[in-house]
Amino acid sequence: MTDLYVLYRGPLASCNYDCPYCPFAKRVDPPEVLRADRAALERFTGWVEATTDRRLSVLFTPWGEGLTRSWYRDAIVRLSHLPHVARVAIQTNLAARTGWLAAANPRVAALWTTYHPGEATRERFLARCRELDLLGIRYSVGVVGLPDHHGEAVALRSALPATVYLWVNAADGHVYTTEEERRWTALDPRFGDSVRPHASLGLPCHAGETAISVLGDGTVRRCHFIQEPIGNLYDGTWRAALRPRACTNALCDCHIGYVHLKPLRLRDVYTEGLLERIPAVWPIDRLHRRWGGSA
Repeated sequence: MTDLYVLYRGPLASCNYDCPYCPFAKRVDPPEVLRADRAALERFTGWVEATTDRRLSVLFTPWGEGLTRSWYRDAIVRLSHLPHVARVAIQTNLAARTGWLAAANPRVAALWTTYHPGEATRERFLARCRELDLLGIRYSVGVVGLPDHHGEAVALRSALPATVYLWVNAADGHVYTTEEERRWTALDPRFGDSVRPHASLGLPCHAGETAISVLGDGTVRRCHFIQEPIGNLYDGTWRAALRPRACTNALCDCHIGYVHLKPLRLRDVYTEGLLERIPAVWPIDRLHRRWGGSA
């Protein structure tokens, strides 16, 4: 069965956090946008259920926070039990309750979580992580690599189980010194993937071949960062559009984009943890000794 990675982003743009580095901080969606988002997600979920000729892996990448909305929680549970869905994951700030995940298939459902100092206390965030551990849900934890976040990131790494991967995103607009890069790499061995944009123009990419980006109305794009549509999910035109392609952008600087660039071979790094951003192999023992994390 052919694998297809699907990144879905509906109209939702509201968030309960007010991070200064995010353009969607504290945005409030009006009721009509929430209704449209719910309807669009229901339609997409139905498409996933009906598309049984592909092994599907779905990552929800909302502009805002999805797990504060019941329809995202319901969709993850539903999709996690489908035999042709290999993974269903979502990017989340982990502010919402987690008990609903007890109804999900823990072999399929996963979370890409981000800790935002200043918006949540470390203790509260770690309590959510412990809930996920008890539920047996796979998750990664990330931080934005701003200088004033480093102390919190070190403390977070120390408190997390050694088996939990902590990733660091390079902050937009921040130029890292050699020493800063070294300090962040000590926390995240893959920080080098994020710290500088990747020259991508003309490079072969899985996007548009075995990975697609889907909007709420069904518009299919190669990826979130190339605006040109290649078809629509609901009229079937996406099928004929899938083929090997080279990137048309000069640079790719977001993980959900460059992870599909073929020359980087990052699919070999993440394997089954591609959508939730968990490498298949990473130096757990070294980090455990360095930061004193509990196993």
